[in-house]
Amino acid sequence: MSGTAPRLRQDRWGEKIRRAFDRVAPAFATNDFLYREMARRMDERLAMVRIAPTRILDAGCALGADRLSLQKRYPDAAWLGVDQSLSMLRQGQSTEQAALGFMRRLFHAGRRSQSARIAANMGQLPVAGQSMDLIWSNAAIHWLNHLPDVFKEFNRALGVGGLLMFSTFGPDTLKQLRHAIGVVGSLPRIHDFADMHDVGDMLVHAGFSDPVMDMETLTLTYADPWQALQELQRAGSVSAHAMSAGGLTTKQFWHQVFAHWQRDDQGRYPLTFELVQGHAWKMAPRQHEDGRAVVNFMPRPGQSPRQV
Repeated sequence: MSGTAPRLRQDRWGEKIRRAFDRVAPAFATNDFLYREMARRMDERLAMVRIAPTRILDAGCALGADRLSLQKRYPDAAWLGVDQSLSMLRQGQSTEQAALGFMRRLFHAGRRSQSARIAANMGQLPVAGQSMDLIWSNAAIHWLNHLPDVFKEFNRALGVGGLLMFSTFGPDTLKQLRHAIGVVGSLPRIHDFADMHDVGDMLVHAGFSDPVMDMETLTLTYADPWQALQELQRAGSVSAHAMSAGGLTTKQFWHQVFAHWQRDDQGRYPLTFELVQGHAWKMAPRQHEDGRAVVNFMPRPGQSPRQV
């Protein structure tokens, strides 16, 4: 495989994504069950990796719901959450402060905070090069405009020996709904999802070493197909929002889609999600950016090693 990919979204897609998550931010915590499940699986994977980070970047952190588990595992690490949606960041901060309580906030008032949130694009991280030890990204990279460039940016931000751990959705995600729409007629694509083998190639081309990719499928079933669309919308799906809002199609169109949506033995509407997980390491480069090979020289006694 080539290790490159066509641009997954138009340039204006990022703004649509931001607005969609701004809309759903107030109630997102009650509709992010799929993201929580993906985070749980990522955490199990992280438990098998030997790393002791002091600086963690949570790329696409949304409300910051993964912060507690990360800081529980690495209590001495500083956590930085980055997300395009300022509403998500503010909602997460507000919810966290309310849960913390007045007395506990007072107790911690004089202590230096180990966490921060910044509104920024994941493709242009607001951090210095090689300043992070762990980049964690849960169910976020599939929203991005050009994955190869984003992986290069992640590689830039990580220090040598740093780890990138992420989850995303694979191409079988929403396959039943995609098929039914294709039978009925044309509609702007629900989503484009990269194959995990292509993602692995992108990681290598971005300078990562030893990428490990795996995949599982999770199928939800619904008695009411409108409920499925509403849950997609509340979880931040731009296309689902357009669907349920009625701005692109009529109810008659959707009734036709539902008629071609293959049901299971109980007459329920299945919706498959392909859950992809991956991790890769930032290792010392084998060549400089200008293409010259990196040669490591063994030092003489009492001298430090050097590269040319």
